Amino acid sequence: MSEIEYLEFNQVAPEEFLPVVNEEMLRRHLVDHPLFDSSSIREWIREKSKSETIPGCRVRAVIIDGALAGWCGILPDDTGFEIAIVISKKFWGFGILIFKELMYWAKELGHKELVFHLLETRAEYKFLKRKATKVQKTELLGRSFTTFFISVEKWRGK
Repeated sequence: MSEIEYLEFNQVAPEEFLPVVNEEMLRRHLVDHPLFDSSSIREWIREKSKSETIPGCRVRAVIIDGALAGWCGILPDDTGFEIAIVISKKFWGFGILIFKELMYWAKELGHKELVFHLLETRAEYKFLKRKATKVQKTELLGRSFTTFFISVEKWRGK
């Protein structure tokens, strides 16, 4: 079985993030933004790391079998807090395990509900639909998303 680790961003060299966050297949499922370079990735890491100071937030690099797979976290959202999972295509099969870990963090951090926004380019996830208390279409940054509302209080990790 694969080993998944969650490290603080400062435990990973910024350049290690570049192949992941600039991966073409991954970028198709994210809001448009310029490719990162060695300067902009440092600024992005600095900004994401600032969210660690906000009560209820946690952001981590995801390491799978010793390789940087991407990042995940619980971040502020217009309606409260959202789940973010951004991992390289090579590791997409690990998304549900990472999601479950985030739900344990959510309980630990005292959340009652989280949202998970998936860009319209993403396939429908039966797992999320089953776990959601509500699913709706939303528009953020000029793009359409499917937003899943997940009750942390009712969460059972199965």
